Amino acid sequence: MGWDGPNDPENPQDWPLFKRCYHTLVPALFNFPVTLGTSIYTPGVPRIIAHFHVSRTAAFLPLSLYSLGLAFGPVLGAPISETHGRKAVYLGTFPRSLLFSVGAALSQNFDTLLACRFFAGAFGSPTLALGAGTLADVWDLQEGVASMVSAVVILAQFTGPLIGPLVGGYTILDRDWRWLIVREIPLPPGPPGAEGVKLILTVTLFRPIHMLFTEPIVAAISLYIAFAFGMLFEFFASYPYAFGKVYSFNSGEVGLAFLGLLIGLIASVATFEICNTTLYRTALREAKLRGGRVAPEHRLYASMFGSLGIPISLFWFSWSMRKDVHWISPILAGIPFSWGNLCLFLGTSNYLIDLYQSLNGASAMAASGLLRYTFGAIFPLFALPMYETLGIQWGGGLLGFISLLLLPVPWVLFKWGDKVRGKSNYPVAKY
Repeated sequence: MGWDGPNDPENPQDWPLFKRCYHTLVPALFNFPVTLGTSIYTPGVPRIIAHFHVSRTAAFLPLSLYSLGLAFGPVLGAPISETHGRKAVYLGTFPRSLLFSVGAALSQNFDTLLACRFFAGAFGSPTLALGAGTLADVWDLQEGVASMVSAVVILAQFTGPLIGPLVGGYTILDRDWRWLIVREIPLPPGPPGAEGVKLILTVTLFRPIHMLFTEPIVAAISLYIAFAFGMLFEFFASYPYAFGKVYSFNSGEVGLAFLGLLIGLIASVATFEICNTTLYRTALREAKLRGGRVAPEHRLYASMFGSLGIPISLFWFSWSMRKDVHWISPILAGIPFSWGNLCLFLGTSNYLIDLYQSLNGASAMAASGLLRYTFGAIFPLFALPMYETLGIQWGGGLLGFISLLLLPVPWVLFKWGDKVRGKSNYPVAKY
């Protein structure tokens, strides 16, 4: 769409600051309850086992299926939003997610619980991918305030899973497991408004998947982010196991252990903003002096720093989880992980949005989300067998070594990203 001059009132980037902030608050308000719905379930696993008479691994399937729903929902939602607008997807999917959450809470058998959890995640997930597109619509991506606003929106995605075990842990102490599933925040429903869905399905459904397999930048970032996010979901299984086995924590105390991760999230936002106000702004000024735009690789400063925190955390957590070491040490080990994880995500997300702009930015983020939540579904299932077989120290150490192999991704893209994006099959911003 073209705009009538630099002050077209129809152009979202020309709206007043308050209106732009209001419209970017929407994805944040959606993202928090959707991601809260992942981990808030985990404290109820023992009661799920007792109620439905299933194994411990099977009891984690509702978590994994919810995550799979989060993975595949954006594949449809993002392309629809780029053709018919963001509002149609926001109003057409989230209310349905709430209905399936209610269905899960009212499940009378395990199969119904599994199905409802999957569809609750699938209908809630498009909002996660749309956040990037909304930001690109409303903000000039090189505007100073845009980076801080995007950090707040993305922070909502990461805060939800970390608050979930704490809220769920204390809820389950004196209530039935069903209370955990319907605790998502309701918002008023609205009409889908997405006409021509059949055309969208045949023409644009596979764009995110195509980008995942044909765009090296999207593939590399998605793989790294997926591993880090999978590790976050792995904690939902390993924290109750490790802290319960080593320190005899109850469900509420395990929820409190996640506060270390929450501290890291707050620190990551500060780190991201410092990188933007110093390193990125310097590059921006230099680009303006040359009469050009700053290269998107300068968005990766926070990601490069964050990549160091993930292996440090994994080795620290696994090797301090012993009875002769105070419980505060493995809790503190969560700080560098969540700090590094969100720094990695913030930098790479802004990089993808800067690179592909609003046209394909939402699809690039949907591709990342597809792999991210697939890993989030898989990791909790193998976590406990791995720790029981290898032990907490060597199981966690193995994951630490894998994180070392992925660590160079943002560094390599910072150094040679200009050459890689020059061969992109999709339109990219000119720099």
